Amino acid sequence: MRFVVYQVSRKGGREKNEDRMGYCYTREAGLFALADGMGGHPEGEVASQLALQTLAARFQREAKPGLKDPLRFLHEAMVGGHHQLLRYATERALIDTPRTTIVACVLQGQGAYWAHCGDSRLYLVRGGRLIARTRDHSYTELQTTMSQVVPIGEKLNRNVLFTCLGSPGKPLIDTAGPLRLHPGDRLLLCSDGLWGAVSDAAICEQLARQPLSDAVPELVEMALRSAGPKSDNVTVLCVEWEAAEDGDSQSGVSTQNLGEQVFASTIQASMIGDAPPEDLDDAEIERSIREINEAIQRSSQRKG
Repeated sequence: MRFVVYQVSRKGGREKNEDRMGYCYTREAGLFALADGMGGHPEGEVASQLALQTLAARFQREAKPGLKDPLRFLHEAMVGGHHQLLRYATERALIDTPRTTIVACVLQGQGAYWAHCGDSRLYLVRGGRLIARTRDHSYTELQTTMSQVVPIGEKLNRNVLFTCLGSPGKPLIDTAGPLRLHPGDRLLLCSDGLWGAVSDAAICEQLARQPLSDAVPELVEMALRSAGPKSDNVTVLCVEWEAAEDGDSQSGVSTQNLGEQVFASTIQASMIGDAPPEDLDDAEIERSIREINEAIQRSSQRKG
């Protein structure tokens, strides 16, 4: 398995950045995930981080080195994240629970599998064409779908969601896949800070005509410019499948020579009580990737 990955998170006009993102991989499988902590509820940054930590921990436990059932894994891992949030709130006697949206994708074999809860999105772009996109769990998206069947009155605010992780009710988790990937396919995961300010057409156009190292930062800047001083957090994680060696090779990952027990992750193991950076730039991410690759090399040398 070979891929190039690029990710950026910007605080925008908010007091703090409640988005989190990251990825894990073994020799045969990769997990890419993004969560957007929900404002109006306590500790959104904790909610998004706990959700990703739960996914990463379960992936490390079950990807040996591949997952037996990627869709089942995604569903159960997200439900596990939901339970972690309820437990966190109970242990701290919070009046309300931290809540988050989440979107995650597993790449394994030649296929992509994904799941989401809320309105963080996944886009699959092939040669500039939008092949697939998640459908938001929002009342406005539901109204748009229903309007094709029956007349609908005034539309609700797009931010009104009917499900998320951490809410009192059981979360609705949609899964999809496997979808067979072609070399050069690009999968983009993003918070609503991006798609709320940049159209689907513009997202596809940017991904089609530039390498990830240029397209992803430009998309984030487009969103910040469009939304203005009150911009939401904007977070994007993009991966190119079976990318050829090119200008993005420094951020490229090949798992071909990994041992069966090697697990790598850019998701923080813990952040409760810490003060994470508000903006995550590519330099920080590249440092994490270098540390991971160095650890893998040391592991391979010991095995040899």
